[in-house]
Amino acid sequence: MNDLTPEWLCPRILAVTGDAVLFGDREGKIRYWNAGAEAMFGWTAAEAMGQSMDIIIPERLRGRHWEGYHRVMATGVTKYGKDLLAVPAARKDGSSISIEFTIQMIRADDGTLLGPAAIIRDVTARWQRERETQKRLKELEAQARR
Repeated sequence: MNDLTPEWLCPRILAVTGDAVLFGDREGKIRYWNAGAEAMFGWTAAEAMGQSMDIIIPERLRGRHWEGYHRVMATGVTKYGKDLLAVPAARKDGSSISIEFTIQMIRADDGTLLGPAAIIRDVTARWQRERETQKRLKELEAQARR
């Protein structure tokens, strides 16, 4: 029987989850990229590892992203450990998706901040359904006022 300790199970769970799991170092370079991230963003782990997180951040949002990233690296504190952050993201093919994610700060045994890990879910389909529902609701409200 296989070893069922967390040390044995955790890497396997991370590797097969459908959610994207990634880790960025203090400089914002990608140091972990699972199969879920490959499927979601289109970059293989070999392509993504060592790259800036800019590969998944839409250009128009990069300034704001890096401002927050550097603040979190300086303080070691993020409010997105429990609260979901919802933002657009970029895929390798240039298309845009809607994502939600949480961030966990990863520390060395001595407490030194190593960087953030993110667990990311593609919510594009849900976002599009909500947008269509809001559009339809506005149409119905306009009809009711006539």
